[in-house]
Amino acid sequence: MIPIPSGVCVWIATGHTDMRRGMQSLALGVQESLKRDPHAGDLYIFRGRRGDLIKILWHDGLGMSLYAKRLDRGRFIWPSASDGAVSISAAQMAYMLEGIDWRHPQASWRPQSAG
Repeated sequence: MIPIPSGVCVWIATGHTDMRRGMQSLALGVQESLKRDPHAGDLYIFRGRRGDLIKILWHDGLGMSLYAKRLDRGRFIWPSASDGAVSISAAQMAYMLEGIDWRHPQASWRPQSAG
């Protein structure tokens, strides 16, 4: 889990992103496309075309971090807008990272058996 300090905004970059991009390229995208400062301490979440991989970009005041998560099953729920950014809460981000629909918290996939 990412330890999010209070007052940090979480932004979802709508649309899809090339998941081959690294932290410098994603930070440049935040600056140019979203017109935001990638070094301001906010979290920026990007999703690939298939929807099972996200990358989170965060500058914590000391340096830039890039987190990645891939779901074994299902897809991350994403806003339908094609460009721009959508702000969500830290709790909604936690739901998203668990593969749960952050708009309507319900498990998107549940194992049928233990073994």
